[in-house]
Amino acid sequence: MKNHAKLNIPNLISLSRLLSVPLAVWLIINDGLLICFWVLIYAGVSDAVDGFIAKRYDLRSKLGGYLDPIADKALLISVFISLGYSGYLYSWLILIVVFRDILILLGALIYHLMYQDLVIEPLVISKINTTVQFILLAVIIGFNGFNLEESFFIDVLIYITAFTTLSSGAAYVYTWGGKVARKELGE
Repeated sequence: MKNHAKLNIPNLISLSRLLSVPLAVWLIINDGLLICFWVLIYAGVSDAVDGFIAKRYDLRSKLGGYLDPIADKALLISVFISLGYSGYLYSWLILIVVFRDILILLGALIYHLMYQDLVIEPLVISKINTTVQFILLAVIIGFNGFNLEESFFIDVLIYITAFTTLSSGAAYVYTWGGKVARKELGE
């Protein structure tokens, strides 16, 4: 009997989200914000759908474990930077978002190099942060794409995003710092 690899729908959905990154960047830079709004809505919905399908139908895979967060981060970081470049977002917020992700990536790399047993489990605050970041980007792009008046709501979302981003970064430093300390103490 031949062993056929089964098609992994969640991985294909994550891959489509990753492939949407250049399109989103191009749309932002070329003032295609209305279309970009729908690309972001697709990304947010597809992120939930691929996770649901993977869990519900036991289609979790090692590739999906990497592909899903990479697609999310690539899209978020690219859209944040593109919106900043185009003048829709504050530079200080972009620096916080990008610095947090670089900090986590470098911390994970160092941990892996030191102990060779890296298993990344997203923290609850990190999931909240990703959701808030997606909402902020969709609102900014949506407001500008639909030519709506800027509102106080966007400013509130900006500060909530800054808070959850800083909190998430601090939580990762605390969590992984504790793991390193326990390993060093031989626990």
